[in-house]
Amino acid sequence: MTAVLSTSMTGQSLVEPALFERLVDGIVAEHDIERGLAERIMDQALAFLAACARNTGAALAPSELVDIGWHTFLLHTRDYAAFCEQIAGRFLHHVPTEDHDPSISGEAARETVARTVTAIEAAGFTLETELWPQAAGCTGCHNGCHDDPPPARD
Repeated sequence: MTAVLSTSMTGQSLVEPALFERLVDGIVAEHDIERGLAERIMDQALAFLAACARNTGAALAPSELVDIGWHTFLLHTRDYAAFCEQIAGRFLHHVPTEDHDPSISGEAARETVARTVTAIEAAGFTLETELWPQAAGCTGCHNGCHDDPPPARD
């Protein structure tokens, strides 16, 4: 019998510690969130972006809390652009969804978040399930932001 050990990566492992600390500090200051939660948010935002980097299918979307981390990183434009180039070889665009778009609520939102959670886990990252409430059926939390995946490669 062979035992297989499964280890997951953290999103935090994708950036230098000093950058991670600056991003977490930004979340704490801007959103009045306690540091431990801010660290978890930023970790999941980085894992989400890594999943987006590999995504060539339907758009992925963050949870409301994880979107805070993405927005925080976007404000550090040079660091964000360098990160995108490193993990995706391209810029990962943040695409707000219009308020009237049916994909930001109900079953469509649950499907998008389920697809996102699956993509994060498939990419080998640890998932903080508490930060992804839509995956458990919540429909009112989605901010309406998603990535802009490249076309599927033939």
